[in-house]
Amino acid sequence: MSDVVRIGFLGCGTVGQGVVRILAETGDTIERATGRRFEIGPVLVRDTSVSRPGVDPSSLVTDPEAVLGDPDVSIIVEVMGGVDPPREWLLRALRGGTSVVTANKQLLSRHGPELLAAAEEGGSEIRFEASVCAAIPVIKVLRESLLAAEIGAVTGIVNGTTNYILTEMRRSGLGYPEALKQAQDLGYAEADPTEDVGGGDAAAKMAILASIAFHTRVLIDDVPFEGIDRLQGEDVDIAHQLGFVMKLLGVARLNHGAVAVRVHPALVPSDHPLASVSGSENAVLLESSTVRQIMLVGPGAGGIETASAVVADLVSIVGTQQGSFLHNALADAKRPLAAEGSLESAFYLRLEVVDQPGVLARVASVLGECGVSILTVLQRGEGEGARLVMILHPGLESRVTTAIGQLRDLPEVRDEPVLIHVVGNGEASS
Repeated sequence: MSDVVRIGFLGCGTVGQGVVRILAETGDTIERATGRRFEIGPVLVRDTSVSRPGVDPSSLVTDPEAVLGDPDVSIIVEVMGGVDPPREWLLRALRGGTSVVTANKQLLSRHGPELLAAAEEGGSEIRFEASVCAAIPVIKVLRESLLAAEIGAVTGIVNGTTNYILTEMRRSGLGYPEALKQAQDLGYAEADPTEDVGGGDAAAKMAILASIAFHTRVLIDDVPFEGIDRLQGEDVDIAHQLGFVMKLLGVARLNHGAVAVRVHPALVPSDHPLASVSGSENAVLLESSTVRQIMLVGPGAGGIETASAVVADLVSIVGTQQGSFLHNALADAKRPLAAEGSLESAFYLRLEVVDQPGVLARVASVLGECGVSILTVLQRGEGEGARLVMILHPGLESRVTTAIGQLRDLPEVRDEPVLIHVVGNGEASS
């Protein structure tokens, strides 16, 4: 007889029901591979009168104590979301020796170090593959396969909603409001899309990825982010004309031994590996001096896709012999966070200016005095005004920020300057 592993659930919505379904469909395969058979234990829900396919109605409970206090539950699956009360419940479970599988990126990006410490204290496991990019096994690759690769940079399209919107703005010529509405109609965007389009969702995921990639502790408050909600369709079009594709990127890298993480829109050269990732797909590009580049691509959202990552974590917990898993893979290397403005980047700069002689020279002078050089410049008259579009050579971000402040104060500059990161050295592909 195979050993029975009893699972308790905190939440059982779309993802939780997907986990139940996959376990039912693949139970025999899992049992052959691990010698363990999963059993659905107590399932915490808000309303026990609503049936959940595959779940015995007698297992549905509304009291979390029925899950946390069940001595036969050896693994808890948390798929309810939110920070509190899941934080309190998972800390209790981990300290008590009960392993946890969670898809809760907001909880992990705020209290990950505390949860890891609780697991160490209780001799339990915490797995969270489903918290980033759903079915793409990027956490497992970083945590195990590339542990000794000394990752230097992680660049990702980690939010499918924004990638779909930007794809449609470029492909169909839609404005941002129209593309967002289309994403909502298709179920790619929530009724309140703020977390996605504002960059907060991507920032939480990048905090988790950076923590694992660089063996350090990065929280969401350490990740400056901006979304796509202020992007103009004309900048998406100009980027395309210049040989770039607009993407919302999460970027984490080592900068002279310090960790820098941020989320922002960026112009990506059309021959870059990330440029072809379209629609709602996610992708993560891992760079290292030993393995060069590895890119993982796939669905980054969806109930059954996220559920598949949860099940993979369950199998990992029960399917490895004691001591064979790298328990210290998440040990803190105590790398510092990079100082603001200390990174180098190329930039796209758009200025709306008065159309008169000498304006371009004045703008170039301000940039030059701040140590910022121009790679490419386009100038077009727009009635009584003119539009200047520049691609700036890579330089210290602090210098670019200073230059923008001075340009903003020029009487010839009519509107707020538009500044967008450019991936690479600013050269577009041919």
